[in-house]
Amino acid sequence: MTHDEQLAAVLANARVIFFDFDGPVCDVFAGLPAPEVAEQLTALLSSHDQAAGAKAAETDDPIEVLRIAHEADPAIGQEVERSLTAAEVEAVALAGPPIPGAVEALQAVRAAGRAVVVVSNNSAECVQRFLELHGLGEYVAGIVGRPSGQPHLMKPNPFPLITAAEQAHMDVTNCTLIGDSLTDIQAAHAAGTTVIGYANKPHKAALFAEAEADAITDDMQAIADTLTTA
Repeated sequence: MTHDEQLAAVLANARVIFFDFDGPVCDVFAGLPAPEVAEQLTALLSSHDQAAGAKAAETDDPIEVLRIAHEADPAIGQEVERSLTAAEVEAVALAGPPIPGAVEALQAVRAAGRAVVVVSNNSAECVQRFLELHGLGEYVAGIVGRPSGQPHLMKPNPFPLITAAEQAHMDVTNCTLIGDSLTDIQAAHAAGTTVIGYANKPHKAALFAEAEADAITDDMQAIADTLTTA
């Protein structure tokens, strides 16, 4: 099957479509760079626990800093998480417009009589804020954000996808996830949903093929076009 045929086959079987947020919908840290946020969180963590802070200083991923903080101490983890959520809400206001093709994809899902649930390792608050800012709330039936205080339940754990399927009253095998990272592919395989790898960087297509994504696209508009022509 060609890439287009694979995409069409996956979408044809999906009654509910899960959209990862950072990548397929929004470039969360486009205006407030992720390394800056990670640095702020690391400074906060270091003020409580120098060893954990030193470990966190090795990454520029805010979500990874959060994981390290929680492993060190749940109470510190909660404080770092509150700070991260505030930074994410600020970041999406500076992030600029949705990813090209994302709005069309959301609209096409609804026009095709399917439902959208946004499933993200970012906070539900920042997803909600971004949807409100850009008038997209009507296209999204639900949001499953980062499980507060439980970073071990974030993707690649299947928990968010199983939760999203329950919220949508849909068997998880009738859902598909559109995600731009390996953790999305892993979470989908573990949950039993199909997964469309959104290869928004050139090296990702091979990575997603190797991880056995059910379909791969480098263009969110292709999602819209496939649903519209189906």
